Amino acid sequence: MATARDLRSKPNSLLPLLSLLCFVSIFLALSLFRRASPVPARSYQTLEVTRKPRAGAGSGSGRSCDYSVGSWIYDPSFESARYDGSCKEIFKGWNCISGGKPGARDLVKWRWKPEACDLPAFDPVRFLEVNRNTNIGFVGDSLNRNMFVSLFCSLKKVSGEVKKWRPAGADRGFTFLQYNLTLAYHRTNLLARYSRWSANADGGELVSLGYKEGYRVDVDIPEGTWAAAPGFHDILIFNTGHWWWAPSKFEPIKSPMLFFKKGQPLIPPVKPDIGLDLVLENMMMYVTNEAKSDAIKFFRTQSPRHFEGGDWDQGGSCSRSKPLLPEQVEELFALENNGTNVEARLVNRHLYKALKGSDFHVLDITHLSEFRADAHPSTFGGKKHDDCMHWCLPGITDTWNDIFVTLLTQIRQSR
Repeated sequence: MATARDLRSKPNSLLPLLSLLCFVSIFLALSLFRRASPVPARSYQTLEVTRKPRAGAGSGSGRSCDYSVGSWIYDPSFESARYDGSCKEIFKGWNCISGGKPGARDLVKWRWKPEACDLPAFDPVRFLEVNRNTNIGFVGDSLNRNMFVSLFCSLKKVSGEVKKWRPAGADRGFTFLQYNLTLAYHRTNLLARYSRWSANADGGELVSLGYKEGYRVDVDIPEGTWAAAPGFHDILIFNTGHWWWAPSKFEPIKSPMLFFKKGQPLIPPVKPDIGLDLVLENMMMYVTNEAKSDAIKFFRTQSPRHFEGGDWDQGGSCSRSKPLLPEQVEELFALENNGTNVEARLVNRHLYKALKGSDFHVLDITHLSEFRADAHPSTFGGKKHDDCMHWCLPGITDTWNDIFVTLLTQIRQSR
């Protein structure tokens, strides 16, 4: 039988055990709290730059969504009725169906699936209805024409009554008469005005530095093909990039880019990458000053090339029949590899720097396009060399337009 003394001493003997149990309980509680607490997700960056948050870039649930991060899914049952190779606006070299490229009809069976949301299917009839009495301008190089043609053919399929003309100095344009919707493409390689330059008898600072000829680029003057576009269009989609690293045209020694501002050469002369920064700064300022007050302005990121085994003039080709794997993408495009196709991510560094804090919306198509080495005209583009820069139509630029239309809708809703 336990004595009173034994009963009084038992609690004391249990103290170490109770302390241990208390410590374990607190440890478990803290562990559960940490597990339940949200851990900031690691940001997935496809470029070695900080992305500017895009206004209105949200999914249907209202959460933020980056449409540029995801994967390509092959769906053999998917049939795109958007348009086909019969659309006459398709440049002959991009019409991979009539050009005989194997698997050209299967290119559109690869669907882009964003990682955190769904990309709505493009509804051309609804787009026409929503954009009545609207002018949309694509301003840039031939890759923006690629995108322009994709959108035009998608709309032409459902609304055939169109007027062909050249609004505001455009290279080409169409108005869908039933809706008074105008689409136009303004061709410009550098955005800024440029022309041949050669030394004259008057000499000058460039001559004293040994320059005899080259290309004069006025960083503060837009090329005439699009100077009137900001005042005409309600929606603008800009791009530039491919021509800035084009040694076949702007050869650094024989025909260098010579930058001018306010009519005078920049002394000392600057390299093309600095020139690009100056042009972006000045052209964006020009657009902001000249555009309509309620205009919606996009800047599309760089479209990647897929030359393997050399550049276009060195026997480079793009004969793949399927999208690249992630590790193949990095091998081809990583900046540290400094490969043939490094231009895409290199240009984007400059674009994101210029766009930071601006009222331009970023249309990011670079990373999703990096996978599609299979979607170029290749040897079926009618050139003496493989075309691994432009895209087959129908093809990947249809997806660019899906993202463009989705972002446009969200921007309007946010307003």
